[in-house]
Amino acid sequence: MEAIVQAEGLDWPENGVGRLPRMRYIFCGIARRVGAGLLRSRYGGMMTSGWQAYTPATELAEAVRSRRISPVEITEAALRRIDSSQPILNAFITVAHDEAIAEARAAEKAVESGDELGPLHGVPYSVKDLVNTRGVRTTMGSLIFENNVPDADAVAVARLRAAGAIMIGKTTTPEFGHKPFTRAPLFGNTPNAWDRDRIAGGSSGGAAVATAAGLAPLNVGTDGGGSIRIPAAANGIVGMKATLGTIPHDAAPDSFGANIYVGPMTRTVADAALMLQVMSGPHPSDAHSMGRRRQDYVKAAASPGDLEGAKIAWRPLLGNELIDAEVQAITHGAARAFEEAGATLVEVDDGFVTPEPFWRVLSQAAWRSRFGHYVDEWGDRMTPTFLRSITEASDYSAKELQKAIYQRTQLFREVQGWFNEFDLVLTPTLSRTALESDMDLYDPVVIEGQEAGIIRQNWYPYTHPFNLTGHPAITLPAGFAGDGLPVALQIVGRYADDAAVIRAAALFEQLRPWADRTPDLPELSDSRQEAAKRS
Repeated sequence: MEAIVQAEGLDWPENGVGRLPRMRYIFCGIARRVGAGLLRSRYGGMMTSGWQAYTPATELAEAVRSRRISPVEITEAALRRIDSSQPILNAFITVAHDEAIAEARAAEKAVESGDELGPLHGVPYSVKDLVNTRGVRTTMGSLIFENNVPDADAVAVARLRAAGAIMIGKTTTPEFGHKPFTRAPLFGNTPNAWDRDRIAGGSSGGAAVATAAGLAPLNVGTDGGGSIRIPAAANGIVGMKATLGTIPHDAAPDSFGANIYVGPMTRTVADAALMLQVMSGPHPSDAHSMGRRRQDYVKAAASPGDLEGAKIAWRPLLGNELIDAEVQAITHGAARAFEEAGATLVEVDDGFVTPEPFWRVLSQAAWRSRFGHYVDEWGDRMTPTFLRSITEASDYSAKELQKAIYQRTQLFREVQGWFNEFDLVLTPTLSRTALESDMDLYDPVVIEGQEAGIIRQNWYPYTHPFNLTGHPAITLPAGFAGDGLPVALQIVGRYADDAAVIRAAALFEQLRPWADRTPDLPELSDSRQEAAKRS
């Protein structure tokens, strides 16, 4: 998992769940209620209240451009839904009410003035609270940075703003993004959107829950060992870790040795492609982004074609020995969808050895170097599992660290070799559905009643290899297990061929659509109306 460091600043009052800015609603009188559950847009359109909750960003942006709905209406509805959800889902550390409404008003004025509009004009998005946002606090899930307010956006966020998107808040993350459990002393716990007794995953758990619950159509996550793909899989959404450098990461302290990625979390592949299109492109802060060929991800999602003649590897195991039988059956069945598109699917079991031990050396050493100096002052207010992780790093020698760097290169060459034979690689994203809420990082994962070993090696062995190698990987909803929780399929592509991964993902979405399935959230004010509308 991962973390980003910023400067400290403005103090915020405590209120509500965790430590949030004081919430207040700003109603601009733009929509008029005309009947039970109905609103009339100032532009004349009719919609159910909360209609936008599960509307894709591509459709929202078109509705704004065609003046069927205003940015303020969309933003107000999103903020209402977030506020209704906070006592239950707790997906946000900070809800940017005032800032979002101000941006929405400016966006509406641009529409009315006939200005040129960006591709995401008027569409709400959230940002994981590890990523810098100008004028809105960025805590990294830590009490240490509780009052930290950056004076500049991260590159990816600045590009979303420039495209016209409206930032509505900062989503929850474990302290410094160190584990796949979205809980921390700063804000408490974020549960799974489908089952409050299961974990959201992490470390982009708040972003995943916000996506699944229809709180925002576009959500920015980060991924240092699976932190986008783990919670995306656990909550039944789309999450992509692009090729290293496709989306610049200007806050990574080690650009050359980076294994942390900024990426999209959405409900549809088209929305992920649109986010990727906006956020990608070279930037001088990120060495890996320089000289990268631009690709048309939006076109790849819109016209995926088929896979006639393609050869695809299916890897049900990736250094692990156990996978839940139901998860394996569901993901294998999902993988076979590509045969319907003309591809040949080949199961591979070549004795791949998990890279998690040297991923752990690299990650824990980095955490200790960056955050170890806070322990004397803040240790009693920091997450115990994070303290244990950086304590373990004190035992690593310079020789072990350098060996881990060499092993990363060897792994890249091994995975790169897979694509001499195969066009794509498919895996499950997780070895079982979301873990029980009483578990934590150092507990053993249990699969079908059998202890499988440590969580990183045995719940998500499929994700961190590609943080180390840099290859693009996307997770997609593949079905539901008998416990009612989502199961996910991961697609991995050739290095720097993110468009091919988007095409394959869009094709899978056509063959195995998932958008009509949403969590049962009766506590949200608009959920009953949305459920009635879909039934």
